[in-house]
Amino acid sequence: MEETTGSTPTRKISLAVPILFGVVLALIAANAVVFVQLDGLRQEMAAMRQALASEIGKVRDSAQLSDSTSRQTLEKLRQELAQAQQQASAAAGKARQDALKHAEELARRIQEEQARQQAQVAGELNQVREAATSANSKISDVASEVGSVRTEVASTRSELEKTISELKSVRGDLGVQSGLIATNARELAALRALGDRDYFEFRITKSKQFSKVGNVQIQLTKVDVKKNKYTIQVIADDKRVEKKDKGINEPVQFYVTGSRQPLEIVVNEIGKDQISGYLAAPKTLRARG
Repeated sequence: MEETTGSTPTRKISLAVPILFGVVLALIAANAVVFVQLDGLRQEMAAMRQALASEIGKVRDSAQLSDSTSRQTLEKLRQELAQAQQQASAAAGKARQDALKHAEELARRIQEEQARQQAQVAGELNQVREAATSANSKISDVASEVGSVRTEVASTRSELEKTISELKSVRGDLGVQSGLIATNARELAALRALGDRDYFEFRITKSKQFSKVGNVQIQLTKVDVKKNKYTIQVIADDKRVEKKDKGINEPVQFYVTGSRQPLEIVVNEIGKDQISGYLAAPKTLRARG
């Protein structure tokens, strides 16, 4: 029984040793793995540090270069700004001078134009004054002339009335009481002023041809100066009528279609181979024509 009890612990110890040895080996292996991994990490960290240092160097160089370039660019910009400011100042000064010069030129032109306009207005005012003075003078003259004309008209009217009152009405060669008879130019003018008839003056020479007087044709065929007689041919409405041995201021009458009053030929003067006088025609003939 005692031998059985003593062998049991020994057996347990013999079993524990291999287990411990295996654990130690496992720890050693684990430590080796960890060491290898640590070494790899150290190498990676060293590589990363070197790469980072290289990048930092590059960044530092780039930053230095960029800073230098920026400084150069900034200096160049400052120079350009100074130059631009100088140019702007010079341009502003020139522009100011040009503007002042232009303003002075405009002021001079305005003064000249004002002076010209004032002179023109003054001249026109003088012309207006002269025209007004002349017009007033003319108005005075016209008023005076009007007064004279009125006086002359009144005198002429008086003479006309007197002349008309002196005119006579006699019987014509057809036995018809004639209108008033004019024996000269003054009396004929008085008859025209009355406006009762149309009057056509004529001077006809002895000829084989007819002379047109008003709406009729007259031919002088015979003249007797000693007896103050004449003979004519008259064509009216395509009808020929002979008026033979008629005297001075004798109404020679004939009718035409459309007139109830006769037309009258009055000869005031008889000369060698010629007669002069007038033809009196009713107004109705002119209206009909």
